[in-house]
Amino acid sequence: MDENGTYSWTPKQEPPKRKISARGIVRRVVIGLVVVLVLVMAGTCFYTVDDKQQAVVTTFGKVTDVTDAGVHFKLPFGIQSVQKVDVNVYQQIKLGYDNNDQFNTHESSMITGDYNIVNVDFFVEYKVSNPVQYLYSSNDPVTILRNLIQSQVRNVVGSSTVDAVLTDGKENIQMQVKELVTQILEEYDIGLSLVDVKIQDAEPPTTEVIEAFKAVETAKQQAETVINDAKAYQNAQIPKAQAEADKLTQNAEYLKQNRINEAVEQVAMFEAMYEQYAKNPAITRSRMYYEAITEVLPGVKLYVNTSSADGGDVQMILPLEGFVETQGGDAQ
Repeated sequence: MDENGTYSWTPKQEPPKRKISARGIVRRVVIGLVVVLVLVMAGTCFYTVDDKQQAVVTTFGKVTDVTDAGVHFKLPFGIQSVQKVDVNVYQQIKLGYDNNDQFNTHESSMITGDYNIVNVDFFVEYKVSNPVQYLYSSNDPVTILRNLIQSQVRNVVGSSTVDAVLTDGKENIQMQVKELVTQILEEYDIGLSLVDVKIQDAEPPTTEVIEAFKAVETAKQQAETVINDAKAYQNAQIPKAQAEADKLTQNAEYLKQNRINEAVEQVAMFEAMYEQYAKNPAITRSRMYYEAITEVLPGVKLYVNTSSADGGDVQMILPLEGFVETQGGDAQ
């Protein structure tokens, strides 16, 4: 407000701008470079490995370390580099199919040991066993493994019969292929290990042969059914036969014991008879004679010829039959 009582406005003067020196500019540039460098180092000096991987660390191109799952440090600016490899993952190879899973007869057609052609499709599982060897021992270890498996499959199928390839020999073929490939992988060590080999399908190249082998397989199944029925009948009859055998054994044991008892009884009777014979041999011999005659000639009448009591010549003939009857009447 001036002397007349009116208001007047005077614009405020801005303070003079501060001049930035060259030294300050350089300082800010250096700080910015340091920040950028720290961020770059933070992004390139640490790496993470998950639980299904291993990392191969190289220093100036030379392998210096293999790290497992976790966060790890490495030197920046290309001094150290890291390559991660899936080691705990089962990977697959299909033999007999192309990259689009289309049937590949060129790869699946094989000749058997008895000069028959069959189409065999294999399913292979493998994993990385040594990441360093996997990365640096060969240019393409998967292709090497594929060619190796195909070679050994043809080798084993070529020494097997067509019947074994198409029916009951598949498991043996799978086992032989796995053993041969495993031995070669251990010898050359390309960083891969074979997990499993399976025959997905095996069939003849023509419809007529396919039908013939189906008929053979049906006949085998029927034969197995008949064999199982026969075994079931056998299992049902064996207990019956065993029971019958036990019965016969028990009966024989009974007859044996009965014969023994009869023999013991006869021995006892003989000993008793011998005791009486020893007391009066003549009478006992006569009695035994008459009893023997009676048994041998049951219809013959016996008479006893006796002399008189006073020693005369008069003889008496007495019927033995009446005497026996009389004794029998007295006994009654």
